Amino acid sequence: MNAAHAVALGLLQGLGEFLPISSSGHLIVVPWLLGWPSQGLSFDVALHLGTLAAVVGAFAADWMRLITSGLRGLVRRAPLAEADSRLLWLLLLATIPGAVLGKLLDDWAETTFRSPLLVATTMASMGVVLLLADRRVGSGDVTGITLRDALLVGLAQAAALVPGVSRSGATISMALLLGYRREEAARFSFLLAVPITFGAAVLKVPKLLLSDGAGLALVGMVVAAAAGFASIRFLLGWVRTRDYRVFVAYRLAFALVVYGVLLFREAGH
Repeated sequence: MNAAHAVALGLLQGLGEFLPISSSGHLIVVPWLLGWPSQGLSFDVALHLGTLAAVVGAFAADWMRLITSGLRGLVRRAPLAEADSRLLWLLLLATIPGAVLGKLLDDWAETTFRSPLLVATTMASMGVVLLLADRRVGSGDVTGITLRDALLVGLAQAAALVPGVSRSGATISMALLLGYRREEAARFSFLLAVPITFGAAVLKVPKLLLSDGAGLALVGMVVAAAAGFASIRFLLGWVRTRDYRVFVAYRLAFALVVYGVLLFREAGH
């Protein structure tokens, strides 16, 4: 892998992490399509540090308010009394399903899940789910999210361990199905990205940053941070007045390209 590859992968991560099109799916399929060497799961997780910086930066005021309220609630021994404190603890609880399954499926994530055929199938199937969910949009606000709803969105996030599902796509779809507004569904999805991404990065990234690939990883992380910040702003602006159908169309087209390449290569053998 060279610097150009790192820049391209960082761009794919930054755009795909927050748009509902699956960053992990793109990080597996694009190198496969172009004949690049596999960068490995640790490099992919390192790129998540870039998008973690992007989402923390984009929602810095929100996180400051949530953490301040949460600490105030602990001091007063009433952690659920304030809406922001309650939202903070629900975000942390919603992270648990993904953290548990991530630990259990870690070996599969390194091997079985890195399959272009699997990515194409999950890209298409989750595109259909997103289309159906987008028709169920309601008027809910995440400040009033219930424990049940938070855990259901957390379970949806856990499903995104399978490449092609898309963490943002799964969590946004679940929130839409539960009756939240498009912008609110995206906002909860973005906030929920922080704890799970931080946890994965703590486990995977230190070893990579001490290796020979640290320089390329840093290049990719910077690009991912810039692209991620831009994609957050874009999606929040987009869903204020539009729906998610353009992303559904992209997912289905992406899957068709992968299926076509697989058939072509199989025929060539």
